Amino acid sequence: MDDRFEKGMSILKITNPDNIENIFEKFEDIAPDLGRFVVEFPYSELYTRDGVDLKTRELCTVASLTTLGAIPELKSHVEGALNVGCTPKEIVEIILQMSAYIGFPRTIEAMSAAKDIFKQKDLLPVTD
Repeated sequence: MDDRFEKGMSILKITNPDNIENIFEKFEDIAPDLGRFVVEFPYSELYTRDGVDLKTRELCTVASLTTLGAIPELKSHVEGALNVGCTPKEIVEIILQMSAYIGFPRTIEAMSAAKDIFKQKDLLPVTD
């Protein structure tokens, strides 16, 4: 394993330790290098840069995945956001913010995804 892989894995162990293996298992029969690419680029090269903390990076990622409608990845990053100190209220507010740009159907999908994670973690109801 090279330094980029180890560096990326160290971030994944912080943000989403319960789903690390999924990134490799999901595509091992079609694109086995994809998991390594994800670990070595976004998690090693982007998530470890100075200037922005992991909490801010995860909130930005939640916003982006909300706009894309990438629900499985959004769920993973909602969990990651919680793991680095974001509150459910902050996550809800970020998803609501996106409604001005993406419309209500996609916002509802994203909020439902967040709710699924909050429910799994016994974080409902979301309050101030």
